[in-house]
Amino acid sequence: MTKRTIVAMPGDGIGKNVLKESVRVLDAVGFEANYVHGDIGWEFWCKEGNPLPDRTLRLLEEHKTGLFGAITSKPKDKAEAELAPELKDKGYVYYSPIVAMRQKYDLDICMRPCKTFKGNPLNFIRRGPGNTIEEPEIDTMIFRQNTEGLYGGVEWTNPPDQVYEALMTHKKFKENFAWCPRPELAVSTRILTKKYTTRIIKAAFEYAKTKGFNYVTVCEKPNVIRETSGMMLKIAQEMSKNEFPGIKVQDTNIDAQMMWLTKNPETYNVVVASNMFGDIISDGFAGLVGGLGFACSANIGPEVAVFEPTHGSAPKYAGFNPSIVNPVAMILSACMMLEHLGENEKAKRIYDAVASVVLEGKVRTYDMMKLSGNPDVFSKGAATTEQMTDAIIAKLK
Repeated sequence: MTKRTIVAMPGDGIGKNVLKESVRVLDAVGFEANYVHGDIGWEFWCKEGNPLPDRTLRLLEEHKTGLFGAITSKPKDKAEAELAPELKDKGYVYYSPIVAMRQKYDLDICMRPCKTFKGNPLNFIRRGPGNTIEEPEIDTMIFRQNTEGLYGGVEWTNPPDQVYEALMTHKKFKENFAWCPRPELAVSTRILTKKYTTRIIKAAFEYAKTKGFNYVTVCEKPNVIRETSGMMLKIAQEMSKNEFPGIKVQDTNIDAQMMWLTKNPETYNVVVASNMFGDIISDGFAGLVGGLGFACSANIGPEVAVFEPTHGSAPKYAGFNPSIVNPVAMILSACMMLEHLGENEKAKRIYDAVASVVLEGKVRTYDMMKLSGNPDVFSKGAATTEQMTDAIIAKLK
């Protein structure tokens, strides 16, 4: 079999630490691939005015599959301040490279699994009947619409004439915001289209059918955000009725859902949401199964797919030598890549190896020991990033 080529994009901060560990695990499980480096992140914004250079886009267009570490994003004023002097006042505007990548390649289907590993000291526990302690087993897949909604990038400060005049045609805007001087007005849109809303909802239903789950939960806010959330709920209800009659639709509001996470999280197996709400609910579920050190994701489009942990670049930890961060989220993202490529047996071996290390409890990173992220964690028994990877690899052999 010809070796696959994977575009490896470490990015910023701890992305550089964890991505190389995932490659070590992929090598150990027998996945044969060539890895080509893709430039992405803050360094390239500062020196080139582009955090996602065209050369990286060409690699993704050629090879179709990417492993991505993490990026640093900063507010507008700080981004401008850190540009190279020769690039300042040239019209460069920082835009998140991962969001740009998702939109350019229609990586509209984001899958974020949150699943309990037995023995993880970070698992959610609650008080049950008779003052007992319960540890619910969570098995949830969040389907997050990845390219639209509040992350669509259609926004203005001091909106231009055409935009302002269009806004003034809406009764609610005229009644509630016409008093505001335009230079003091900031507008961000929340745009959903039927095409991409249908795609993410269908992906959720198909997953539920494959796994034998009877419900898909639409987590939105249709009682207030009537047009966009309302469209998403209506499409899901029609799809349940016409295409997946054995799978029912649950409708939860994002605010109430966050409260229910600590009451009965094990009852939500498949959740679908728009971009921002999907981001929120997936982080909420991740906190119940170990935190962002265990949170992986897939960004899947018609041709290109990119796999990444959902944690950030954590620059304060990036310079620690040896590294203290938990590589599991990145390793599980690599598992999702294997599944996407049809390498299910190798993916299961890695997943089982991670589960075995967690259950055994002999090797734990600082977060699993509930320690503060300082260099002295090793003296308290915490494993380094490499040692955690070594333990996982040992279980593969």
